[in-house]
Amino acid sequence: MADSNPHDPLDQLPDEVAAAAFRRLVRHLQHRHDAQNIDLMGLAGFCRNCLADWIRDAGYPGDKDEARELIHGMPMDQWKTTRQTPATNDQIARMEDSVARNQVRSALP
Repeated sequence: MADSNPHDPLDQLPDEVAAAAFRRLVRHLQHRHDAQNIDLMGLAGFCRNCLADWIRDAGYPGDKDEARELIHGMPMDQWKTTRQTPATNDQIARMEDSVARNQVRSALP
C-alpha cells in the first residue's frame, strides 16, 4: 500500500487487530446514523463514502455501489431515503474547509 511506512508504529499493528478495529468503526457508524456524513466531513474530513473508497483502494473487488452498501449496511439509495438529511449551507461550508485541510496530508511523513 502506498501509505505504508515501516517506521510508523501504526503500520506495525497486526492485520487482524487493524481489521477488527476497522470493523468496529464501521459498525459504530452504521449504528450511529444520526452522525451525518456531511458532519463527519466537516469535522474530520472523511465520511462513510470515503471509507468505501478506501476499501476499494485497498483491493476490495466490488464496485463503488457495492463498497458503499458494505460500509453503510444498506444500499446507498435506501441510506439516502431513510438516514440522510438535507445539508445546510453551514454544514457545506464546514465540509469544504475541512476537506481543504486534507491536502496538507501529502506533506506529512
